[in-house]
Order: sequence, then C-alpha cells, then structure tokens
Amino acid sequence: MTPKIQEISLEKLDLSLLEMRIINPDWVARIQDSMWLHGQLQPIVVRPNQGRYQVIDGGKRVYAATELMIKTLQCYVLDVDIRQAKLLVLSYNRPHQSMEVWEEAMVLKDLLEKHDLNQQSLARLTGYSRCWVSRRLSLINKIDGQVVSEIRMGVINSSQARALIRLPRGNQMEVARVIISWNLPSRLSNALVDAFLSAETKQQQQYILTHPEVAFSESAPKISYDMDDPRLGHNGNDLIKSIQSVLSTMRHMLSYVHEGRFATLKETEKIIITPEIKQVQAHAESLIKAITQLQNHKSVTHDER
Repeated sequence: MTPKIQEISLEKLDLSLLEMRIINPDWVARIQDSMWLHGQLQPIVVRPNQGRYQVIDGGKRVYAATELMIKTLQCYVLDVDIRQAKLLVLSYNRPHQSMEVWEEAMVLKDLLEKHDLNQQSLARLTGYSRCWVSRRLSLINKIDGQVVSEIRMGVINSSQARALIRLPRGNQMEVARVIISWNLPSRLSNALVDAFLSAETKQQQQYILTHPEVAFSESAPKISYDMDDPRLGHNGNDLIKSIQSVLSTMRHMLSYVHEGRFATLKETEKIIITPEIKQVQAHAESLIKAITQLQNHKSVTHDER
C-alpha cells in the first residue's frame, strides 16, 4: 500500500466518507488561516473510486481549500477498498486523537452494519479492545437521531452528548436545545440533566427547561419550580420566584468569575460581552438602591410603632 502523491482538482474529490465526521466550523477556520498563510503543508489521503477520488483523511483541508477557492490539492492516492478506507479513517486519526468519540462511533457503526462485521472482528481490525468498540457502539445506539444530526454539524460536542444520553430518547432533543442556546459546558450540561431527571412531573421538567439557571449551582436550594407558596399572595409569589431566578443566575455568573473563565475569552468576545456586563452592573446598582429604600421604609415603620 505505497501511496503516490498527485495534484487533484477539488471537483474530482468524493466527500461521501466525510458524512461520518463532525463539521466543526472553528477547526475549519483554523485550517483555513494556516493554508492562507503557509499553503498546503500536508497532502490529504484519497482512494480511486468510480472515476473520482474518495477522501479518507484531510476533510478540513478540503473545506478550507473550498473557502479559499483553491483549485487543486496534493493527495496521497491509496489503492484500497471501501472497508479498508473506513478502517483507515480511524487509524489516521489515532496518533493525534483528532477524532471525537462520536465520529469513532459512527465509523464503527457503519462498518458493523454495512460490512458484515461483529464487535470482535472490529476490535481485531481496528487494533482497539473489544471493550473500546462496545462502549462507542453503546453510546451511539442510545442517542436520538436529531441529536446525532446536531453532533455531526458540530453544534453539540461530545461532552454535551454524553450528558444527553442519560435521558430517554424522547427528551434528549428538548434538553439539547437548552444546552445549545446556553452553550453549556460539560459540568453544567450534566447539572441540567440531573435536575431534569430528578423532576417528578412534566410541569417541573418544563420549568427547568424554561429556567435552566436553577440547576447550575451546586449550592442552590431545592428547586421550587412553579409552585405557589400558600403563605403568600399573588404579588408575593411573583416576587419570590423572581428573587429565586435572580439568585440562580447570579450564582451561575459568579461561577464564571471564580473559575477564571472570563479571562479565557478572546478580545473580540470581551468587546461583545462588556456592554452587557455594564448593563448588569447598572441594574444591580438600581436593585441595591431599591432594596435599601425598602429596608429603610420598613425600619421607619417599625420605629413609629
């Protein structure tokens, strides 16, 4: 299997194997920047396939070249069949661990279903243990189809997906939408799933999805959901629910400060976020002023008695 290098037009490249890979725009952008500055540093790997060349490795370079309107790429051309090509997808990415768990799982699932293989033969052919193969197949078999589509598009990462598979398939996508909209990291994704699983009714589950911040703090009190306190009137219940929501959001924001995550933001991100932080500061100052006036009023009323 000695490869030969050829200059091949992008129009002749077959990207069908890339359907098992995750499309991560950030990764493609980094490759694009590198290719813009330095050109193509490493050939992609392809195989002849029905008059075209099927890409085995180097998909991000192909996408980047397309964006840069590069007409041709240097390619290692391997004379292998389709099953060997899929196995090479795993082996080429193994040294640098550049494949997500879900990408590995999708390749294994494809080999299992389309090439009359079992888990034992997959382990032998890939060089991984049977336990490694089984764990990945188990993960992908537990995930909802809609969530898989989001994973493949790079919208949901592996750590978020691992949290989602703890849920029944029918609930995964509705929780995934919250994880995506809030861009939750692994710890907070798991906290949200924990809260959702601990909810005793559908009403409680919907409250968690509408107010996910209640699940973010380990020190947060037991979630009261949307239940009214019988000791309070309508206005009192509205106020205490607002207070609980504010407290949960404050804990979530403070976790970013205490964990140093704000310092990891890019300068462009800080420019975008800073005006919002200033608004939070202004509202916090107004709230402190209002609370102080309320306390002073209470104190005066008590003294008059």
